[in-house]
Amino acid sequence: MRVAAHRARLALSPAEVVKSDNQAHAARTMWNLLHAWWQMMPKDKRTLTNADAAIRHAREDIDFLAVLPAQAAQAVLKTYFQAWKNCWDGRADTPNFKGRIRTVMSVDIPQGRDLNIIRVHRRWGMVNLPKIGRVRFRWTKNLPVGARANVENRITGARLVKDALGWHIAFRIQILEAEPAPRQGPDVGIDVGVTMPIVLSNGETYEHDEWLTGKEQAKLLHLEQRAARRKQHRRPGEHTSRRLHHTYDQIAGLRAKAKHRAIDWQHKTTTAIARAYGAVVVEALTIANMIKSAKGTVDRPGRNVAQRSGLNRSISGEAWGRTVTMLTYKTARHGGTLHKVPAPGTSQRCSACGFTTPGSRESQAVFVCKNPDCGWSGNADHNAARNVLHLYRMGLALIPAAGRAVARRAKRVKPATAR
Repeated sequence: MRVAAHRARLALSPAEVVKSDNQAHAARTMWNLLHAWWQMMPKDKRTLTNADAAIRHAREDIDFLAVLPAQAAQAVLKTYFQAWKNCWDGRADTPNFKGRIRTVMSVDIPQGRDLNIIRVHRRWGMVNLPKIGRVRFRWTKNLPVGARANVENRITGARLVKDALGWHIAFRIQILEAEPAPRQGPDVGIDVGVTMPIVLSNGETYEHDEWLTGKEQAKLLHLEQRAARRKQHRRPGEHTSRRLHHTYDQIAGLRAKAKHRAIDWQHKTTTAIARAYGAVVVEALTIANMIKSAKGTVDRPGRNVAQRSGLNRSISGEAWGRTVTMLTYKTARHGGTLHKVPAPGTSQRCSACGFTTPGSRESQAVFVCKNPDCGWSGNADHNAARNVLHLYRMGLALIPAAGRAVARRAKRVKPATAR
């Protein structure tokens, strides 16, 4: 049994957008009221039953909270208690108040049977949203509805999420799948980069164009310059004007469009790799250290700060961590495995002779071995991908965090004495 998610764009009227916004604000307010109630009550009174009674009284006394469906309010309650459980187990930080600006606007629909999804057109479907009505959504994937729905394959719920491009609906789908057989495909090493996003050890490359077209990039630059000019005329402590807010919304919309295109390319690329290979090997990169600021301090200022800032933006734009995350669950879904090897030395070592000589990487794209007995030359990213695969075949793959914890516990267990 596998639980998947599918996100689709909603086509809401202005009145429906206002209703959705009000429900999202009510859900955020419900969370904040629960947090205030939690801090006020004694420890022995912090129970799910008492909290449920508190939110029921709040929905009766405050008209603003009544716009939130009852099941959505119960979902907020369950999410809040789960957040405390995650905190106690060490998986998350302490729950806190949700601010109006920093919080993603969302509303949970826990019951899938309330959605009543039908397909009315090749491109559009209809869904029922509590206290909003029947709305259209973009049909981009066959969903288990109607004759396709059964006990094993069905939609168990959904969540309304708003970003810079508007409101979307994320369906929670339960799918019954057989355990995949181990894939016997070839092994492949992967090197990720900035100029060449993904290079495989067999020489295959995956590239992409700019996420925004030329006109969109020019528009984004124009909007950023306009926002900077309008921000200069704002006095300290003065509220942001509606024009500046509108400009910020346009900038956020273009950036969200670029992010959606990047995620779409990553999904298609990682799916193709997971289907073709049995063992996928990547570098264990510490991306947070790679994109650390190079400004330095007043006493020790950094060097090449502007160039390093551009490189950091390029690395962040490629989202290498998200690519590895996608490969992790997609290889497992297709019966393959993903392994990580140590990253140091993979770009300086010659994949032909195995020697590491200084100055072999002449540029970002060209690698020339300085060993007199070798002299191999080729693409630098291809060379690094071959080294990544070589480390895996030599048995130098890193143990995942869960595996290391199990190994440490096994070492602490004393062997049983013979009787």
